[in-house]
Amino acid sequence: MCPKRVEPLTDTAARNAKTTTKPIKLFDGGGLYLEVSPTGSKLWRLKYRHLGAERRISLGAYPNVGLKEARAKRDEAKALVAAGQDPSDAKRQEKVRAAALAADSFEAVAREWFDRHLSTKAAGHRDKIIKRMERDVFPYLGRRPVSAITAPEILAVVRRIESRGTLETAHRAQQNIGQIIRYAIATGRAESDPTPSLRGALPPTKGGHMAAPADDPKAVGGMLRAFDAFKGGPVVRVALLLLPYLFCRPGELRTMRWEQIDFQAAEWRYTTSKTNSDHVVPLSHQAVALLRDLEPLTGHLPGGWVFPGGRSPLRPMSEAAINAAYRRLGIDTKTELTGHGWRAVARTMLHERLKFPVEVIEHQLAHAVPDALGRAYNRTRFLEERKAMMQAWADYLDRQKAGATVVELSKVRKG
Repeated sequence: MCPKRVEPLTDTAARNAKTTTKPIKLFDGGGLYLEVSPTGSKLWRLKYRHLGAERRISLGAYPNVGLKEARAKRDEAKALVAAGQDPSDAKRQEKVRAAALAADSFEAVAREWFDRHLSTKAAGHRDKIIKRMERDVFPYLGRRPVSAITAPEILAVVRRIESRGTLETAHRAQQNIGQIIRYAIATGRAESDPTPSLRGALPPTKGGHMAAPADDPKAVGGMLRAFDAFKGGPVVRVALLLLPYLFCRPGELRTMRWEQIDFQAAEWRYTTSKTNSDHVVPLSHQAVALLRDLEPLTGHLPGGWVFPGGRSPLRPMSEAAINAAYRRLGIDTKTELTGHGWRAVARTMLHERLKFPVEVIEHQLAHAVPDALGRAYNRTRFLEERKAMMQAWADYLDRQKAGATVVELSKVRKG
C-alpha cells in the first residue's frame, strides 16, 4: 500500500487552526508541521533523521514566522542533514555566535566603556556623550561587531551629523567612536582603530582656548580621581598628579630637573620657557610628597630629569605624554582638558573661589605683570603670599577630589 500523500498546508489553514484539549499537528510536507497547543500557541517544527535517529527542531512561532519562511528554514535544515550535519547543533552554535556578537557589538562595548571611563565625570557630561551616541551613532553602528567597523562606515555617520550644521558634534562623535574602539582593542575585541585614517575628512572646527573645566569644580574633582586610577608607568602617573598642583606649563614640567628642586625650602626654581626669566614655584606638602616618592626611581639616572623619557633616561618625557595619558583615561583633550588647561583652571578658581589677588596669581603663572618700578617680572615678589596660595590650592584640589564641601578662603591681603 502506498503511503498517504500529505497535502501542503495553506496559510489560511494555519491561521484558522482551532485549539483542542490536546496538541494537534498540521503537516505541510518534508517533515514540516505546525503544532497547535491547547493554549492556542502555534509552533513550527521539523521532523528529520540524523545518524539513524529521529529528531525534531523548532523553526519559530506562527504568525511571526509565516508559512513561506518556515518552508525556507525547513529546506535549509534538510540541506544541513544532507551534508551530514545536525540542524539542532547548528542552531545552538548560531545562538552562541549571536550572543558573542551581541557582547562584542559596538553598542555593548560602548556602554561598557561608559561605565568604566565616564563614572568619574560630571553627570551632565556623561549624559551628553551617551545621548550623542544613542541619537547619532548606535542606530547605524550599534549592532555591528566592533572589530568589523570600517573607516567609511564611521565617515558616513559623522557626515550625517555634519549635514545638520553641527560640525563640532560630528568631530566629538568621531573622537568618541575612536575612544570606544581603542577600548575594544585594549580588551581584546578589536585589532585596529580606523579613526586615524579619517583625519582631514571633516572640515576643521575653529580653534579656541585650551580645554579646561575652569568653571566646574565637580568636573575637576572627577578628573583628579581619574588620575588616581591611572594604570600607566610611575613617571607619567606622578606627572599627572603633580601638574594640577603646580599649574605650570606642561613643557616646563616635563623638563624639570632634580637639581632645580630644593626640598628644604620646598621650592622649584627654573627658567621659564616663554619669557626666559627665572621663576620660583613654591611646593605644597602634596607636591613635595609626590617628588619624594619619585626620587628613588629617577633621581639617580643620567640626564638629571625628574621625568625621563621611556626610551632613554638622557631625554625628558615626551611632550605628548600627558595629553596621551588623558586620552587613555577617556578625557577629551579637545573639549574637556589639556595639560595646559590647568593654568586656566587655577587662574579662575584661585581668584573667584579662593579669593586670591590677581597680581599674586599672575606672578605665580610667570606672566609679565609690571610692578611699581616698571619691571615686567620679579621672581621673588609676593613669594610668601604665593607659598600660602600654593598650599591652599593643593588643599582645595584635595577637597575637590574627595568630593567634600569646600569653604572658600577669605581674601588674602597683600603684605
